[in-house]
Formats: sequence, C-alpha cells, structure tokens
Amino acid sequence: MTQVTVSIGSNIDRERHVLACLDALADTFGDVQVSRVFESEPVGFEDGRNFYNLVAAFHSTLSVGKLQAWCKQIEADNGRLPGSPKFSPRTLDIDLLTVGDRCGHIEGVDLPRDEILHHAFVLQPLAELLPETPHPEVGHSYAALWAAFTNGDQHLWPVALTWRGHTISCPD
Repeated sequence: MTQVTVSIGSNIDRERHVLACLDALADTFGDVQVSRVFESEPVGFEDGRNFYNLVAAFHSTLSVGKLQAWCKQIEADNGRLPGSPKFSPRTLDIDLLTVGDRCGHIEGVDLPRDEILHHAFVLQPLAELLPETPHPEVGHSYAALWAAFTNGDQHLWPVALTWRGHTISCPD
C-alpha cells in the first residue's frame, strides 16, 4: 500500500462538494486523513468566488493512472465538465499531489505536483497534515517548506467543517 495525497478544492456549493469528495474517498479507500479546510481567494480566476481547499491522505494499491481516472470520475460525478476552461468556477477539483515517493511524468501525471511548492492553499494544509513527511523531490519536510514559504498575496484562513459527525476543521 502506498500513501497518496490529493488536494481538494471547490468554489461552487463548496461544502456539499467537499463533503461528497471526502465520502467518496472514504468509501473507496477506507481510512482517510484530512487537513483543516481553508477558504482561499481564487488564484488566476476572474470569477471572484472563494474556494474551499484541503488535503487528504490515504493508502492505495491503485496505479497512478487509475488514481487519476478515479479523481476525474469523482469530479464528473459532482458536476465538473471535462474540458471546461482552466480558470473557470468548479464544483470539485481533485489533484494528485503525491503517490508515495514517485517522481516524474507517470501515466500522464506529473508527480509530485508542482503546486505543492507554489501555492499556499496546497502547501499549508499539506504541512499541517504531514509535517514531517519529506517532499519527494526537494527532500525538505512539508513543515520546513511551509515555514520558508512566502505566500505573497495568497490569502487563506481556516473554516469550520463537520464530516460524518466529527469536526474536521475549525477557525483559529
């Protein structure tokens, strides 16, 4: 079994789609660890709707290609249309961040995902969830990467969210 991390984002009916994604993850992969949920201002989007973002970790024996296909299917099940413009509002966005310590272009997916090092809405939840885990390419822990990160104008803040009867996120 390999540890997999995914980023989850939504800016349309955010809570409903994030919870649907978490349910799908748990129903498919079993035990799922999740970061706090952060509200963030959109990066690169002209539509000003804020996102909910978080990171989930789980274990799987699926190949990278099958994991990617699973993510795309869950997005589609939640109303995301394939081929929609890159910076358009979305019901659900699930991106593979890491699959174990694999690196490179594998089955159509670049691992680890470059956004880890460039976007606060990915790195901060990842650093909170797996602080001591090293980034597969650069070798520094996610906590160390977050401590050194200068997020400029990327504003995000934790929000309250309950999943399956448990509070998984609350504001500071």
